[in-house]
Parts: sequence; structure tokens; C-alpha cells
Amino acid sequence: MSDRLPLADLRILAVEQYGAGPFGSVHLADLGAEVIKIEDPRFGGDVGRHTPPYAEDGDSLFFEAFNRNKRSVVLDLTNPKGRETFEKLVAVSDAVYSNLRGDVPAKMRIRYDDLKHINPRIVCCSLSGYGMTGSRSAQPGYDYMLQGLAGWMSVTGEPDGPPTKSGLSMVDYSGGIVAALSMISAIHAARRDGVGMDCDVSLYDTAIGMLTYLATWHLNEGFEPVRTHHSAHPSLVPFQNFPTADSWIVIGCAKQKFWERLVEALGSPEWAADERFATPAARYANSPECVKLLELELARKTTGEWLPLLEKAGVPVAPINTVPQALAEPHTHDRGMVVTTEHPRFGTVLQVASPVRAGAPRDEHRRAPFLGEHTETILHDLLGTGADEFGELRRAGAFGAKENA
Repeated sequence: MSDRLPLADLRILAVEQYGAGPFGSVHLADLGAEVIKIEDPRFGGDVGRHTPPYAEDGDSLFFEAFNRNKRSVVLDLTNPKGRETFEKLVAVSDAVYSNLRGDVPAKMRIRYDDLKHINPRIVCCSLSGYGMTGSRSAQPGYDYMLQGLAGWMSVTGEPDGPPTKSGLSMVDYSGGIVAALSMISAIHAARRDGVGMDCDVSLYDTAIGMLTYLATWHLNEGFEPVRTHHSAHPSLVPFQNFPTADSWIVIGCAKQKFWERLVEALGSPEWAADERFATPAARYANSPECVKLLELELARKTTGEWLPLLEKAGVPVAPINTVPQALAEPHTHDRGMVVTTEHPRFGTVLQVASPVRAGAPRDEHRRAPFLGEHTETILHDLLGTGADEFGELRRAGAFGAKENA
């Protein structure tokens, strides 16, 4: 199966760590790309290996979630022999992918201008907090900071509550996907034209770019987004969370037909003809009255009672699940969104699958690699490094602290 996966002919050297970078490349690995993690032995490899609460001796369930189907090579790129070995791998690879602070790729000499003499077709993709240029390029950037700086927190939460972060690291994850898309696009161009390039991707750009229509409204009409009651959509009514007799549901009437179906299912079809609610513009103008009527009606029954009624009527509706409930949803199983790997420490590890689909999904997954697990194998298979030469590299400190001969 692996040789038939869409990206089986790609080789990516991933100088990556923690969440955003590995999240981007795990989708490529799932699609068959050979993702070789270049891990720094001076710091115990990828910091994600040590992320609590489920971490022990360089293994963690956090690391497993971001690094399945990858391989690991330990190389000290500050060591001359480590750097020399890295450059040999660059010569036989398609891309060097990193997620480091914006000024670090230049210091580490892993930009296109630093490596093009080795491989003119190499693609160098940097995913950083703020990019490799600009006034903030030397600053460390994390998801929390970016959600605040890019305005996301200002529109999340209740109007009378504090600015609120998303419950998930959405800037990190979105940035990883943007980096993967950028890198794949650049590899395509390099194969077509014979010339590689830099991909300067940042979490900041990603977060600002995802402001989309809110930004357009503000830039052109001065609109200022604010937090809305029960996560209501800024312009569509009704499109928000509603309390039921026992929990919460989301109802979204993005089209007029859904509003008409909703009021019919609620037993109040006359609301559709009420001039206050008859059109999307009227409902927007009279949002408080419209939402209040709906809240009073929806509170009369439980979520379990409303869901079948509204679904049968063709109204866009969903329960507000907990994470355990979401993972137990039948549709999660139907879509194959939980995959398994086998691990000597953790046993059978269940984790969510990549949502990226191109043809038939991968039918078998490998656990995340141990630190340096594939160093000798990869150097032998790709570079022809024999046992004697490998021993010399080890003694010279290419894989960590120098050892005595």
C-alpha cells in the first residue's frame, strides 16, 4: 500500500519540534512522504517527546499524536561531521522543513541560499511565529500569543466575559497545514523548473489571513467585530448555540429555507411570515427578539428530543458534544477518523487520523519513532554509510557528545 500512496516519492528532512511543525508534516507522512525528523541530541530531540502528562523516557502520547509514520535521525548540526552528514542528506532530498524562530534558519544555514549549491532543487520551508522578515522576526511566537495579537481572542467568548482563546491550538494547526501546502507547491515547481526556493510561512500571517470576511468588512466599511452572545454568527440569524432543557445545541440557518423549516418544526410557522423575521435582513435587524423566542421554545425539550425532530425537518443542527462524546460519535467511526499504532511502552495507541484525503486512505500506520531510531539505517540506505564510517561519525560527535575512540 505504501508505494501507492500519493506522496510516496517525496523525501522531507524535518528540523521540527513540538506542535505546529510536526502537525503539518504528519499529514504528508500519512500520504506516504518519507519524513525524516532531524533531532538535536543536545536537547533530547523534539521537545514534544517530553510533554506531560503522559511522558516517560523520551516517549509521550503528545509526541505520538504528531509523529506517526515518520523516522528519526539524530544529528548535531553544530558539529562539523553532523553538518556534513546533514548536507549529504540534503543532496538526496526534496525539502528541508523547519519550525523555528524566524531568525534561526539563517543562523543554522538552512535557507535555500545556504543549500542550493548542494541541491539546486531543494525546497526550504520555514514555519515560524512571525516569519523571517519584519520587526517581530526575532521574537518567539506561540499559538496563545498569536490568537491574542491577531484579534482572535477579541471575538471569542461571551460579550461580558474576558477575551478567550480557542480550546484548541488553531493557529498552530492552521499554520502547519499552510506550511505543508506551501511546501508541496514549492516541490511541484522545483520538479517542473529544476530550481528550488524558500517558503517563508508564519503563524502570524496564518492568523491574520484567517480573519477573512471580518477583515474585509473592517477594511472597507469600518466594521469592528465583537464577541457575541452564545457564539452567535455576526450576520446570520439564527446561527448560534441554544440551551435546551438538559444541554446545548447549535442551530444554523444560513439560508432562508432553513429558517422556514425551523419554525415549521418548532410548531410556529407564522414566525416565517412575521415582518420582523420574514427575511435575513429583518432577522438581523431584530435579532434579540428572534433569538429570545427561539430560546424560550427550545428550552421546552431536551437535546435528545430536539435533534431527531430538527434533523428530519432538514434543519442544520448538532449537539454540543464533549471531546469524549465527539470521539464516540458514530460518524467518527464511519469516516475512519480513529487509527491505531502499536507501541512497546503504550501498547495499542489510538489517535485521530489525518483529515487530508487523496484517493484511498492509508490502511496501516507506524508508531512515532524513538529518538534516533533510524539514524544508522537511513545513513546506510541513502548515503551508503558503512559500519566503520558510522563509528567514525559517532566518535566525532555527529550524533551527540564526542565519544572516545
